[in-house]
Amino acid sequence: MVKQIKWHGLTLWLALFLLVFIAACAPEEVPGNEESPESGEESSGEETGSESNEGANDGEISGQLEIQYFVGGYGDSWWKEVIGDFQEEYPNVEIVEHAGPNINEEMRSRWVSGDPPDVVYIDGAGSSETQMVEDDQLMNLTEWAQEIELEDGSKLVDNFIAEPASYDGELYSLPLVFDTWGTWYDMAWFDEEGYEVPKDFESFMSTMGNIKESEGIAPFVTTGQYPYYFLRGMLYPAISAYGGNELLASAIKGEEGAWSSEEILSIMQNVQKMAEEGYVDPGFGALNHTQSQMNFLLHDNAFIPVGFWLPNEMSGDTPDDFKYGFIPSPMNKAGEPMAIVPDLRPLAIAKEAENPEAAKAFVDFVFTREYAKSFSEHTGAIMNVSGVDLSQSEEVPDYLIEANKMINDPEQVQIYHKPHPMSADLETPISDALVSLMLGNITAEEFVEEAEKAAEEYRNAQ
Repeated sequence: MVKQIKWHGLTLWLALFLLVFIAACAPEEVPGNEESPESGEESSGEETGSESNEGANDGEISGQLEIQYFVGGYGDSWWKEVIGDFQEEYPNVEIVEHAGPNINEEMRSRWVSGDPPDVVYIDGAGSSETQMVEDDQLMNLTEWAQEIELEDGSKLVDNFIAEPASYDGELYSLPLVFDTWGTWYDMAWFDEEGYEVPKDFESFMSTMGNIKESEGIAPFVTTGQYPYYFLRGMLYPAISAYGGNELLASAIKGEEGAWSSEEILSIMQNVQKMAEEGYVDPGFGALNHTQSQMNFLLHDNAFIPVGFWLPNEMSGDTPDDFKYGFIPSPMNKAGEPMAIVPDLRPLAIAKEAENPEAAKAFVDFVFTREYAKSFSEHTGAIMNVSGVDLSQSEEVPDYLIEANKMINDPEQVQIYHKPHPMSADLETPISDALVSLMLGNITAEEFVEEAEKAAEEYRNAQ
């Protein structure tokens, strides 16, 4: 995809080249591959996002570009398409891909040693945007982000569905994927057996009780090996529903008194009730995410909290008669809207990037409505760009279209926003305590004590 503004740049370059040729200047004096990162940074500050792509033809964007991206439920077909298109437009760039389900662990030593890849897609186990910001590993994109434009010339920052994570007003990443955790069920099974689709915690408990009695199973399952699935998929919406954005932000930041508040204590008491009633699969602690999802598909369980990537990730194992149904996690009080907390998956540039100009060109290249539509077709999820019509595409799955309608109905759903992801230094101990609560080893009161202690230790370490 070539932005129209580049042709003006090409014409200008040709004119300059003729002048240089006539003046018989030495070839090495022409700016190109020898341009230092420092001079590149200065020039990029004066260009728009579209104008920065002029290097496709004048050699300014060249050299090796390393891209790290996690391959999970979304697969990698969209990445292959985008990277292939970028390579065609920037033939002087040598692209090195670092990708796979374990890429975050495989690349950890390079980040720690100060030799990171240029571009990183922050997603999957072992990754934490907030931790990377705290460790000073990401480039500050605050000013440059204002320059990036979409195909119609409008600014990207004005066209995000959900705003980027902000760290004291500074941006260190741009949100690529608009995902949201929710609770999944088999719509065909529920219709056949007459099970009620819950809309709040009261009806959630009622339906789980009916399923346990009729099917003889523990209705709810999640992964104990990655307990942040429950934290982000169930607790974040519950905290938002009970205390709004303010309480959610306080909990994520580990502010004093947040985790021991009356609202969060009430939520954890509800979680304790789920465990005491036998609604939580007693073997969840040993399950990884794919095992828990497989059990869900086989009707060993009826509900599971996951993001929009679930159907794509499990496409090869989904029974033919299984019909995915999605609802915001029903942890809200009766009579109140269900809560959604967008879970954004961002692109970032390493602060120590060897080729920052090529990295910026790639990030600029990716953010278009054309690629947003393509992303939904490839992954069954949503890219974080507004104004994209998915209804006319036969490749977009029905559950995504239906979920999109529900999410945009304020009578059914209230959308909340977290300031940024929780730091791994806080998320890990809280997740450990959460597993203990769901296994029945501690009470809700003991959980909030442990969570508050973890938050205090986190604050003291900052």
